[in-house]
Amino acid sequence: MNQSALIRPDWTPATIALMVLGFIVFWPLGLAMLAYILFGDKLRAFKKDANEGVDRMCAGFRRHQHRAHWAHHRTGNVAFDDWREAELRRLDEERRKLDEMREEFDAYVRELRRAKDQEEFDRFMRERKNGREGSAPGFEAH
Repeated sequence: MNQSALIRPDWTPATIALMVLGFIVFWPLGLAMLAYILFGDKLRAFKKDANEGVDRMCAGFRRHQHRAHWAHHRTGNVAFDDWREAELRRLDEERRKLDEMREEFDAYVRELRRAKDQEEFDRFMRERKNGREGSAPGFEAH
């Protein structure tokens, strides 16, 4: 993301001006700009997660749809039809392997994120503990 962009999801003079102008012209525009300022960074991640979920849900439908589509289209040449069916089975197997690899990679990335979060949390707890040990007697930090 280009951090020097004029209109980014942050409280900048440009976004505030656009929000005020939006409320003046047509209130839903101002509300949309306010939502963009507040939640703009989260929209990209939300869209990615939603798209991946829908893709996973529909992956099985697409595979079955392709099989059904090609199953009833015969050319009359038995050798060609047999070869085509074998190739389609091979491609389905390759697609299945790719889907499994993608799922494994997604799990790997999730585990990396979890490990990073755990490491950051552990560092925070160590720093917090060290900060309390170094504080003045009789003073208790909350």
